[in-house]
Amino acid sequence: MKKLGTLLFAIIMLALSACGDSGKKEKFLPPSTGGINSLMVIMDTELWRGPVGEKIRDEFAAQIIGLPQIEPLFTLTQVPPKVFKGTTTHARSILYVEQDSTSLAHIKDDAYAKPQKVAVVTGPTEEVMIRNLDSLADRAIKEFKANEIAEAQSRFKRSLSKDKALEEEFGIKLDVPSLYKVGRREDNFVWMDIQIPKGTMNVIAYEMPWDYFSNDSTFVDDIVRMRDSIGEKYIPGPYENTFMITEKAFSPYVFPAEIGGKKAAEVKGVWEISGYPMAGPFLTYIINDRENDRKMVIEGFTFAPSEAKRDYMFELEAILKTIEFLPTKDTSD
Repeated sequence: MKKLGTLLFAIIMLALSACGDSGKKEKFLPPSTGGINSLMVIMDTELWRGPVGEKIRDEFAAQIIGLPQIEPLFTLTQVPPKVFKGTTTHARSILYVEQDSTSLAHIKDDAYAKPQKVAVVTGPTEEVMIRNLDSLADRAIKEFKANEIAEAQSRFKRSLSKDKALEEEFGIKLDVPSLYKVGRREDNFVWMDIQIPKGTMNVIAYEMPWDYFSNDSTFVDDIVRMRDSIGEKYIPGPYENTFMITEKAFSPYVFPAEIGGKKAAEVKGVWEISGYPMAGPFLTYIINDRENDRKMVIEGFTFAPSEAKRDYMFELEAILKTIEFLPTKDTSD
């Protein structure tokens, strides 16, 4: 059994010393680096090629649901521990895995850079390491993703749209990059989009009556009916009598969520154009806005044929998650 490595020891010491340091001068940390949705995996190449590496790929490079093609949750880069030094330690998301007599499954914030998440997994055998990975994976993925969302938001917040369409129509605010332009605005509908190399990225918003979804057993069908009616009315295809609908072959995925401080449903799936071969992924939030007696609906969708769409949809998710509900104006005397 090999001894605990110097690097791992340093990470553990950082974790143990985190408590009680509030009165000390904060240590300077360089800004973290890396592409959005990238994860640096620090582990021996032999482990990477075996069952432990396979477990990591199964968890952290799992297929993203709601996309029309197979794309991984994170782009993984495996680096041997001896190479993990200098600027390499500044990666924003790090998974450190080592076979050692100590059994550990831990996440540390800002160990070498800021913002940064470092997940550490150790164990005396491959079986223990796999078990520790299994116990930590869901929480690590959640924290890595939240860190990536924050990074994406910090990047586009440098230059935001000043258009007031969403505020004027719905009393909401979204941090939308300035390159997005309002292409359509009508009563109860706003559509903003941006041109990308082979298509478009789009943000739409509209509201539905509070009681539109009256029965849990028909919730998914009602979502499809809602999206299809909006598509028919506001989102035309390239030819007459063509318009956006929810893909007919597969039902969308629905999850509970919280956004803008309110409970919501998160919906992921694929849109298509009725009567024409166009399709792409969408992400919809149906938000319970009881104060305004409505369901506020915001959605991002992408058209990018033959292109990877993960990062496009991730940017749209980051935009949608900036939603703020502005105070209702008091019209009383």
